[in-house]
Amino acid sequence: MQNFTSDRPAHPTFWEAFRYWLKLGFISFGGPAGQIAMMHQELVEKRRWISERRFLHALNYCMLLPGPEAQQLAIYIGWLLHRSLGGIVAGTLFVLPSFLILAALTWVYLAFGDVTFVQGVFNGIKPAVVAIVVFAAWRIGTRALKNRVLWALAATAFLAIFAFDVPFPYIVLGAGLLGYVGGRLLPEKFQVGGGHGAADKDYGPALIDDDTPRPPHTRFRPARLAALLVLFLAVWAAAMAALTDPVLRDMGAFFTKAALVTFGGAYAVLPYVYQGGVETYGWLTGPQMIDGLALGETTPGPLIMVVAFVGFVGAWSKAIFGPDLLVLAGLAGAGVATFFTFLPSFLFILAGAPLVESTHGDLKFTAPLTGITAAVVGVILNLALFFGWHVLWPEASAADPFTGRFEWVYALISVAAFLAL
Repeated sequence: MQNFTSDRPAHPTFWEAFRYWLKLGFISFGGPAGQIAMMHQELVEKRRWISERRFLHALNYCMLLPGPEAQQLAIYIGWLLHRSLGGIVAGTLFVLPSFLILAALTWVYLAFGDVTFVQGVFNGIKPAVVAIVVFAAWRIGTRALKNRVLWALAATAFLAIFAFDVPFPYIVLGAGLLGYVGGRLLPEKFQVGGGHGAADKDYGPALIDDDTPRPPHTRFRPARLAALLVLFLAVWAAAMAALTDPVLRDMGAFFTKAALVTFGGAYAVLPYVYQGGVETYGWLTGPQMIDGLALGETTPGPLIMVVAFVGFVGAWSKAIFGPDLLVLAGLAGAGVATFFTFLPSFLFILAGAPLVESTHGDLKFTAPLTGITAAVVGVILNLALFFGWHVLWPEASAADPFTGRFEWVYALISVAAFLAL
């Protein structure tokens, strides 16, 4: 039985939202699925700042974009609450703690040459992350999959990525097309909810609810879009012009390109980052890249934050400021990699969100997004199985998936964490 109040929550102050986004930056373990689950639990269920349907509507747009969808979702909700400044603050605080932690751990790694202790500190977190991802699949699935058609779409997406290794962008595109066709042929199957939707029935009315009037700043204005495009191009050009060191300039150009091809999440773009960082530019070695991925997986924030490790190691190894300023060089490299990787996300949301908000409640636009939501449930379940397999059978391989020891302690931690959730 859900306990809720019929009163709409008060609009949070800017600093109240600031404190939440900062807290989220420090606890956002578990990759995008875990991070989205955390935001759903806090913003939809507990604080009721946004309704479930509005949350999923924003999420589906973010899933279509290159870049880290969880961070983009934070920008979107921050923008809804407190205009452009709210979005910039939410997106920045989502990655800032991760940047600081990863930079510190990379310094330990380079200065002392051993990442074992760092991995040991975070090993206990991994089983809990498995539970968070499984919980995300269950939580979103029970609310988004309202009929057999959507269940079938989720199952198809799971089989496509699990059994046939279909790239995630193709799954999103296919689900969107099926949703569009389904919305025309079976509109009742893709018209999920109504009124306040499921979120209202479970949690009470939300501040940003399905029927609340749109604030003036969420309305699309062509002049604002043009101004944003000019502003972001100017910021990018000024940042590139400020990079006088050739290594940093290469990093700025490379990570800008990487940011524009990160469809399908961090794992989809890691081969591109590996190829550029290891083979093309020689910023780090192959084993170092693997160690960086291990650090990235055990720190909060999006996994694509591994670019900070690549930038830190690259600038350190090239000694761009001389042999006596290696730490400063590393911080500069990490900062450049992070800035140019995440800058496009702010443009995508601040420029595109007003258009997305104008489609809310329009079936021809929402039906494809409903299809994508269903497919995402299958993709999250695949991620949960993949992550759980790596945690519970750490010595196994794809050729022999259940060899080696089974980690009973990790399994018990995962079950306990799931029950706690």
